[in-house]
Amino acid sequence: MRIRAALPALAGAAVITGTLLSSPAQAAGSVHIHQVYYDSPGSDGGSNTSLNGEWVKIKNSTSSTVSLKGWKIKDVTGYTYTFGDVRIAAGSSKKVHTGKGTNTGTDKYWGRSWYVWNNTGDTAKLYRASGAKVDSCSWSSRGSGYTYC
Repeated sequence: MRIRAALPALAGAAVITGTLLSSPAQAAGSVHIHQVYYDSPGSDGGSNTSLNGEWVKIKNSTSSTVSLKGWKIKDVTGYTYTFGDVRIAAGSSKKVHTGKGTNTGTDKYWGRSWYVWNNTGDTAKLYRASGAKVDSCSWSSRGSGYTYC
């Protein structure tokens, strides 16, 4: 009898404190788009330096390493970057630069010879290897040239 009387009180307390409002995925963190630098500094003349000033930062806010093998980043037009055999450690980030360069542990290079992200508005989308959309980040004006997601 005491257990039955306590259950509604516990349920009410959980709703008030918000513990029932968070999903397990939210509590565990996620791999998501953290920032997009869509307007590289200077004029958009297409130099490799300028292209690499345009990038997307992916962040792993989970408590474990995640394999990004086969994951994709896409824009509205359909330009697609596919991760190779890449792992992202818990709490770490990876930048994907538009231009050419040598991949490192923190920086990956798309290898494109022209810009991907539209300065006046676009959407960066992140997909798992299975094709399931994980996250997206949009902007609708030039603004500061970058956005946090």
